[in-house]
Amino acid sequence: MKFIVSSGELLRQLQELGGVISSSNTLPILDNFLFDLDKSSLVVSSCDLETTMSASLTVESDVVGLVAIPARLLLDILKTFPEQPLTFVVEDNHTIEISSSQGKYALAYADGAEFPKTVELDNPSSTNLPGDLLATAISKTIFAAGNDDLRPVMSGVFFQFSTEGLTFVATDAHKLVKYERKDVKSAQTAEFIMPKKPLNLLKGLLTGYDAEVTVTYNESNAKFTFDNKTLICRLIDGKYPNYEAVIPKENPNRLYITRSQFLSSVKRVSIFSNKTTHQIRLKIAGAELNISAEDIDFSNKAEERLTCDYQGDDIQIGFNSRFLSEMLTNLTSSEVLLSMSLPNRAGILTPSDGLEVGESITMLVMPVMLNT
Repeated sequence: MKFIVSSGELLRQLQELGGVISSSNTLPILDNFLFDLDKSSLVVSSCDLETTMSASLTVESDVVGLVAIPARLLLDILKTFPEQPLTFVVEDNHTIEISSSQGKYALAYADGAEFPKTVELDNPSSTNLPGDLLATAISKTIFAAGNDDLRPVMSGVFFQFSTEGLTFVATDAHKLVKYERKDVKSAQTAEFIMPKKPLNLLKGLLTGYDAEVTVTYNESNAKFTFDNKTLICRLIDGKYPNYEAVIPKENPNRLYITRSQFLSSVKRVSIFSNKTTHQIRLKIAGAELNISAEDIDFSNKAEERLTCDYQGDDIQIGFNSRFLSEMLTNLTSSEVLLSMSLPNRAGILTPSDGLEVGESITMLVMPVMLNT
């Protein structure tokens, strides 16, 4: 087995595939990249049993073959080469020899047949959507997904496709984000829960990618095909909670405020909050928002006053400052609307501007009980 490939192109593809490889693989074969050569077409894959990603490259060769090459070693050597053609030759003594203009390097390889077989999706449905839209949907929601192993369904992002549009939801029971697109529709209705790891990989690959991504899915797996890459992952099994039921419908108290000013105040005041609860207090009356925090154990406290546009009854409500600042950071609008009903009901944060046509985003943050 022999092929010639561009060092720079191979490195670029392997660095993207490397994100799949786990640092604590249970099977040693998973520490390798699988090279599947079919004459001038080379498909390289990486896998962690849950997620498999592959990329195809054009190479110079007239043979076929299958070989698994140690990922870390290969990446380390490729990073040191300037752009040049590299020749890979599989030798009989279980080593693969790489020849460059500087010299020759031999490393042991594993049998490619041991590598897990790529999952084939039975009776799949599919939807096409722009890559950068998918990347935006992931980045707007993934931060709100939970990390609780006991509630795996809440550790991913819930995808809902319908003929009306697309909805992406993430929640950890303290905060919730719902991102909707009415400008892109699916031919059929479907819903599934995507795990975080493949979503983070997709977000990195698809940011700024304006071509179409084909999403193919069935009950247990989803497959994303774009450019020269394919990513297949196992879906999270289970029923997603009824998130619509926790979003309060009547929120008569409405606070309009500059996002950057609000975020800066929340970050500053929260430095003085209790390090366990991260509690800050919002006291709103008339056109004034008072943000305060206190850590009684260390006699630390802070208070700031901001002018705002407020419609509603005077209210005092407590929030976890980390959740609030996380949400404000993830919005890009110049002004935000915080809608509230009662101090013990969730607050709804929405952007007042900066949205594309057909795009909407709703963020919900649960209050914390105030110590009066």
